Formats: sequence, C-alpha cells, structure tokens
Amino acid sequence: MKIRFGVGIGANTDPEELAGLVDGLEQAGVDSLWFSELIYSPAVDPVVGMAFALSRTRNLKVGTSVAILPGRHPVLVGKQLASLAALAPKRVLPVFGLQPAGPGERDLFPVAGRRGDVFDESLALLRAVLRSDDVDFEGEYFTVRGAGVGRRPGRPLDIWLGGRAPAAFRRIGRYGDGWLGSFLTPAEAAAGVVAINREAAEAAREIEADHFGITLLLAEDGIPGPLASRIRSQRPDTDPADVIAGSWPDLHRLIDGYLEAGLTKFVVVPASGKPVDGFIDRFLAELAPRQN
Repeated sequence: MKIRFGVGIGANTDPEELAGLVDGLEQAGVDSLWFSELIYSPAVDPVVGMAFALSRTRNLKVGTSVAILPGRHPVLVGKQLASLAALAPKRVLPVFGLQPAGPGERDLFPVAGRRGDVFDESLALLRAVLRSDDVDFEGEYFTVRGAGVGRRPGRPLDIWLGGRAPAAFRRIGRYGDGWLGSFLTPAEAAAGVVAINREAAEAAREIEADHFGITLLLAEDGIPGPLASRIRSQRPDTDPADVIAGSWPDLHRLIDGYLEAGLTKFVVVPASGKPVDGFIDRFLAELAPRQN
C-alpha cells in the first residue's frame, strides 16, 4: 500500500505566505497540501486555497482537513469539486466533517434538522451528482430534479470523511471512500479501521485498504502546556503524547503505531499553525524516506 505524507496548515498561515509555501512544496516534491476550515482566523478558505495552490502547480495534490458539509448545499459543493477536478485532474482530495471544531463557528452552518441526518443525506446527494448527470433526488432535506455539475472526472472523486465517534464510523462505512482521523491513539485508530470496515460490509460496500489516514499535530520542541491541557480536558484518560508528537522521534513512534493499525496516509500539521523555520526541509529529510 502507498504510504504518503502531506503538510497541513492551520490557523496562523497568513494569505501572503501561501504562495511561497505552495511553490516550495511543489519544488520539493511534497505529496500534498491540506487546508483546514478555520473561519475566524487568518487562514484562507479551503476551496479558495485549493484553487490557488492548484493554479500554481503541476504535481502537488491539495485537500481539505476537514471542510464542513452540513450547512452547505451538496450540489453547489459538487460543482466546486468537479470544477477543481476538471482544472487539475487527480489532484483534488476532499475530506468532510460534521461540524467546525470551534463552537463559535457552528452557527455559520445552519441545518434544518438533526445535523448527523443532514450530513448523511448531503453525502448521498453529493455522491450522486459527482457520479451522474440529470440527478433526481428527493430526501427529507434536499430535493433536486435534473441536477448536474457539468464535466465530471472519468473516475469519480473519492470523498473521505473525518470523525472518531461510532456514528462517524457508521457514516464512513456507508457513504465514504476513506477516513482521515485526528487526535486518536494508534490503538483507537486500529479499532476505527475495524469498525469502518464492518459498517461498510454491512452496507455491501468496501473501503480500499489504503484509504485510511490521520492528521498529526507536531510540536517540534515539546507539547506546549496549554495544548496538553486542552487535550486532557477533552480526553482525561488519554496522555497527550499518545495523540500529539512532541518531537520528530515522537512523530516516527506514532507513525509506526498507525502503520501497524492499517493507516497509510498522514497529514502533518505544525503545532504553531504554519510551517516555518525550516519545517519543510526537516519534513522532507524525516518523512520522504518513509514513502514508497
């Protein structure tokens, strides 16, 4: 299975820094760049960031880690993805989640019903318009007639999902093409792979074996106290060092565990929120040899 490493950017990457970062990643041959949906921050919008990065490169893949689907009309999202894929074939990697991490942003994605149910229906409609023209769809939350998004990739885009709760595993198994987890121990990731595959089998589906990955936060000089406290408050029974890398050796230790768990795709995000001070050079030196 293909092992790949990409760079994720967080809240502190200013728009004026993006061009240099994209050009550097392309020149260095880094596999992918990932944009988080962080509205109340300097970070660019993920779709805008992907379009910008794709327009400057020929090989770099781009993804969302993660974008929010419930609260957006899935046909409009499908149009955006199909347009990007037409402009840059095989380089668009969408990953969607249930809701923003920041509570203050959740009201920006209003839904007409239970958010999980809207997410499920949104995924069904999104997958339909990315696979067919003249889609007729009638659900509890969305109804369209003759919907189409124009030119579509010959091979439909894979739709990956985030999440780490049992409901997320059920959703991935039934509607997703892959999983990008976060803040999971290797043992939890292994259990997640098992749960997703079980849900997929019950739905008469199959998730490709190399379509399991994780976003990893890297604090090169040790996990800062506030970050460790935040993890402990959210997960009192988990050692922050089991879900966040406090050094490059710690990152390798976690990667080894995730590989054993069945994960092969990794998005490495600097804890500072932006890759500075030689991060990309160190990223290449440490991780390029581990790709295959």
